[in-house]
Amino acid sequence: MLRNAVLAIRETGGLVKTNLLPVLLVLTIFAGSTYAAEVAPSASAMPWWGWPLALFITCFFLGIVAVPSGVGGGVLFVPIVGGFFPFHLDFVRGAGLLVALASALAAGPSLLRVGLADLRLALPLALLASASSIAGAMIGLAIPASLVQIALGITILGIVVLMASAKKSEFPDVVAPDRLSAALSMHGIFHDASQGKNIHWQVHRTPLGLLLFVGIGFLAGLFGMGAGWANVPVLNLLMGAPLKVSAGTSSFILTLVDSSAAWIYLNKGAVLAMIAVPSVIGMMLGAFIGARLLHVLKASVVRKLVISLLLFAGLRALLKGLGIWM
Repeated sequence: MLRNAVLAIRETGGLVKTNLLPVLLVLTIFAGSTYAAEVAPSASAMPWWGWPLALFITCFFLGIVAVPSGVGGGVLFVPIVGGFFPFHLDFVRGAGLLVALASALAAGPSLLRVGLADLRLALPLALLASASSIAGAMIGLAIPASLVQIALGITILGIVVLMASAKKSEFPDVVAPDRLSAALSMHGIFHDASQGKNIHWQVHRTPLGLLLFVGIGFLAGLFGMGAGWANVPVLNLLMGAPLKVSAGTSSFILTLVDSSAAWIYLNKGAVLAMIAVPSVIGMMLGAFIGARLLHVLKASVVRKLVISLLLFAGLRALLKGLGIWM
């Protein structure tokens, strides 16, 4: 059928020139739906357009909660879509990076404008993480998906325990910055609307933070779901940035880390338009709303949201990898 459609388009001549983009988009989605049906014949009762529509709605709501939590859309997208949609995990992981990238790009300007994302804090960390994410993506596509799921679940649950055991993380007390953070000017001011005052912040333990972000970037590419699930704990609990600044800066870091790893998945053919396009559009629209929520929500609410989302995603990934929850 797809070959006949292509031949018919070639015969139309000038019509193709004036309407090339819509036709190619339809053919791409049609080809994706045909392949998806071959991968998951049990879901053939659903019309092909039903799955993109369901992805759009799901990702819209994921985008709303992803930005305030700072974990990125990918960490929620992969376990939820991989568990409840009939797509192969490799395609879900490839789309997950694009989803996390889209939500971060959509929220980035708003977060920078209100001071909840800081360039001087983000760029050195993102540079190291984006380089190591390339190696992680190459390895992630070479090992069995079940091992990736188990490792991901264990890692995220460990982060949940770490954040839940921290008594005070909304506004960490950093007595003095270290030499490296002072040299890189990693400090700033943001207006906390929930308290109605300006918050001055600075960071410490910068060398250890830079080292950890090398590992974070590797794991981001390995799991195919961005690095927000680890960015926030390192920025907040280790380096001492306020929780809202950590969540906002994490979203900005995702734009560099995810774009690097996403190229590997694209090059390997692990990105399917039928999954990626509606997911990215829905996530970007939801992220606009999520960026506004981050500005007005209390820090304690954001912290509880982070822990809840990570707990669900970690348990889902672990049980999926063990074959307990299919």
